[in-house]
Amino acid sequence: MLHYLHFYEVVVGVRTSFLKLICNFHSQVLSDELNCDVDDIVNIELNVCDTQPSCLGGGNNEFIFSGRLDNLASSYCALRALIDSCKSSGDLSSEHAIRMVALFDNEEVGSDSVQGAGAPTMFQAMRRIVSCLVNEYIGEGAFERAIRHSFLVSADMAHGVHPNFIDKHEEHHRPELQKGLVIKHNANQRYATSGITAFLFKEVGKIHNLPTQEFVVRNDMGCGSTIGPILASGVGIRTVDCGIAQLSMHSVREICGKEDVDIAYKHFKAFYQTFSRIDEKLHVDF
Repeated sequence: MLHYLHFYEVVVGVRTSFLKLICNFHSQVLSDELNCDVDDIVNIELNVCDTQPSCLGGGNNEFIFSGRLDNLASSYCALRALIDSCKSSGDLSSEHAIRMVALFDNEEVGSDSVQGAGAPTMFQAMRRIVSCLVNEYIGEGAFERAIRHSFLVSADMAHGVHPNFIDKHEEHHRPELQKGLVIKHNANQRYATSGITAFLFKEVGKIHNLPTQEFVVRNDMGCGSTIGPILASGVGIRTVDCGIAQLSMHSVREICGKEDVDIAYKHFKAFYQTFSRIDEKLHVDF
């Protein structure tokens, strides 16, 4: 026992010295990059990531190879679509709704953080927006009505069918790359899509000749989730879960179709521009 303890102390001592050396190295690299003294760095929160640039590949350069496509691809398409949906002077002249993009952190680890979708940020933002627009005549219940008239597109990536593992998908629910956005359904509410929200989102695509696919996970397999159910239940907002089909999700190098990024951008832009008109005509008979 004495020999074991002595050996353990030696190992711990070496490990501690090594970690201290690594921390000192990181601090020096950061101080050089930030042009400050090492003593100015009081704490470090670092994540290792692939710095290799994204690129096109495939026989016809039809694929995008990149780190963090999940979910930077959706974030980029949504932000670009919002900007371009408001470019001309007449884009908002007849719009009575508020167009917005909400980008959250920590989705992959549950969203339970101050910057994640589990925080009340969305609820608070919507309430503040409404409070800036209402007056004494329409103030009472305005926020609740605004929520009921709102619509959330929860845009996360989707698992495309892998040519080597086709049987991992249901026979008629195998999302393909280059075939448009995937609308995701789940009876256990792992996705927030309903029949109504799926119809409305598909109608936007139909009007603008944009393809969509639909996905249901095999009933004998587990299923991931998105921020869709979190915001749908936390705010009470109609939600559709959709995303670009991809391969190698969560690996250091992910793959998606080049055309799908363009389709996603066009679909999101069309949604911003036509949602209000479609929603006004929508009648749901329960």
